[in-house]
Amino acid sequence: MSRPLCLITGASAGIGAACATLAAERGYDLVLTYNSDKAGAQAVAAACEALGAAVRIVQADVADPAAIDTVFAAVDAAGPLDALINNAGIVGTAIRVTDLTHDRLRQMFDVNVIGAMLVAAAAVKRMEPRQKGVIVNITSAAARLGSANQYVDYAATKAAMDIFTKGLSDEVAGTGLRVMAVAPGLIETGIHAKGGDPDRAARLAGNVPMQRTGNASEVAQTVLWLLSDQASYVTGSVLNVTGGR
Repeated sequence: MSRPLCLITGASAGIGAACATLAAERGYDLVLTYNSDKAGAQAVAAACEALGAAVRIVQADVADPAAIDTVFAAVDAAGPLDALINNAGIVGTAIRVTDLTHDRLRQMFDVNVIGAMLVAAAAVKRMEPRQKGVIVNITSAAARLGSANQYVDYAATKAAMDIFTKGLSDEVAGTGLRVMAVAPGLIETGIHAKGGDPDRAARLAGNVPMQRTGNASEVAQTVLWLLSDQASYVTGSVLNVTGGR
C-alpha cells in the first residue's frame, strides 16, 4: 500500500522541520521546500528517510510563481497530493508602522500571503479531482494580538491568511477537502533571531497564561492531528497553539 504524500513549505527548520519528521513517523512521503538553508533541508530529509519516508527537497522562494511551479512539478512526480502544510513565511526586524517601507511590505506580503495563497491554490487543483485532501495554513497568534511596536506588518499578513483559510475552506468543503489554520504563539524557533531578537520568546513567556513558551513539536502534533481522519469534521477555523495567550 502506497504512503500518502504531504507537501511542506519552509521545512528546513523550526515548525516546518518538526512537522516533516512527525509526518514521516506517521507514514507520509514528503516533498519539502526551503529557500536558503539547503543544509537544514538535507538534514531534515535524512531524518525523515530514516523513518521510512520517500523525500524530495526543492529550493523555492514562494514569492516567485515560477518557483511554485517547480515545487508542484516535484509533487506531481512524487504521486497524488494528499496534504499541504503551508508553512513558509518570513518576519522582519522589529519596527514601528511609521518606519515601514514599501519594499519591506512588498516582500512580506509576497511571501506570507500571495505566495501562500498560490501554493494553496495549486494544491487544491490537484486535490479536488480526487475529492480528497487537507490543507493546514500556519498563521500566528500575532493576527489577533497585532504585534504593536514589533511586527504589525507580519501580524497583518497572518490575519490575511486566517480569513483566506475560512474563505477557501468554504469553497472546497463540498468537494471533500478540509482547510484549517494553526496559529502558534510564543514558540522557541529560529524565527525570533531572524527578526533580530533571539531572546524574544523567553523574555515574553511571562505573558502566557501557562507561563512558558511552546516548542515546534507541540505545533507539529496539532498539525498532524488536523491532517488525520480524527479531525474529519474540522474545517474552516483557526486552532490556537498559544498556551492560552
